[in-house]
Amino acid sequence: MSSTPSKGRPTVLLSVSSFGAAGDGPVRLLESAGFDVIPNPHGRKLREEEIAELIVDADAVIAGTEPLNAAVLERAGRLRVISRVGVGLENVDLNAALRMGIVVRNTPEALTDAVAELTLGGLLSVLRQIGRMDRDMHAGAWERRMGGLLRGRTVGIVGLGRIGRRLAELLHPFEVRIIASDRAPDAGVAAHLGVTYVELDELLAESDVVSLHLPGMSDALIGERELALMKPGSILINASRGGLVDEAALHAAIAEDRLAGAYLDTFATEPYDGPLRELPTVILTPHAGSYAAEARERMETEAVQNLVDALEEFQ
Repeated sequence: MSSTPSKGRPTVLLSVSSFGAAGDGPVRLLESAGFDVIPNPHGRKLREEEIAELIVDADAVIAGTEPLNAAVLERAGRLRVISRVGVGLENVDLNAALRMGIVVRNTPEALTDAVAELTLGGLLSVLRQIGRMDRDMHAGAWERRMGGLLRGRTVGIVGLGRIGRRLAELLHPFEVRIIASDRAPDAGVAAHLGVTYVELDELLAESDVVSLHLPGMSDALIGERELALMKPGSILINASRGGLVDEAALHAAIAEDRLAGAYLDTFATEPYDGPLRELPTVILTPHAGSYAAEARERMETEAVQNLVDALEEFQ
């Protein structure tokens, strides 16, 4: 990949740090389409001042979750397209982009299976204490810890969009009862999946497992009040967006044995280094929901195609 733009060729900034980790096909696709490709030089999520500096001469950006706010976009005098690798657009000031004539695209379908499967894996790991026994074994201890079955439990899905629906499909062989809370209930979806819609408070009170599948919010959806509504011994899952859960309140609920455990893949501040790491019944992963090779390559390929299609509209 080039680090210096060629005169007369459009320049694409790869601000997402992991682009190409699943294979170099998407990068080669960009290069074959005639773009100069500028990689992320830091190998991590860019800070505001870093993306602001790198984006100055870019015609397009293939973006991750770095801040693309109005102040950053105003530095990008040539920018025409933001192509997001992923679904969430909370990090993009969409009003500023519209005002500046910048097209914003995302890849909402590609990560559905990857996130839903990881959610199920995290849930089963908490229920059967897989992570805890793994740590015991690596430390030289042979101790079988009593877990529980998923079969026959009530699972509450908060947000029945693409990933929530896919999770419901994956859960069916376990013969669980599935209830859901959604801002826009769809009776047809519920009938197809065998899901019953309820209000959030009722879902929290009735579920053995609560799994969040929502876009980011300015305030935590699950705080001290909501955790107090949850069934004693229940489990909370967040493989959706950081900030949806009050992490300090969750720590207290688990430390006091009001909840049995949790699985989190996303956090209010990343990388996460908070006290949930100290709790043996909490499974933590580093925002890896889309990190299945098949899903990642599809996301990146779609992001490239979105970028190419959008730039062609300007010609």
